[in-house]
Amino acid sequence: MKHYVYILYSASHDVYYKGYTVDYNQRLKDHNLGKSKYTAGKGPWELVYVELLPTKREALIRERQLKKQNRAYLEWLIQQEKNIIRESGK
Repeated sequence: MKHYVYILYSASHDVYYKGYTVDYNQRLKDHNLGKSKYTAGKGPWELVYVELLPTKREALIRERQLKKQNRAYLEWLIQQEKNIIRESGK
């Protein structure tokens, strides 16, 4: 099983959301359908960053790290090569 951390962006609220998942495409759909308490009503959400990690434990640690980061770091990170979204041209 693959483990991912992801960052979503809401232009309507100018806010980022960070999370962990095993299926980032489905997770994006869930957020846009209001199935997450924090993100409900703040969309539409756009997937701007995805990072693959080797284990669930490492992904959860990375998610916790991302949640502590400031906006400038997140915007820098989104431009990095380890961003799966950037690699795939999405």
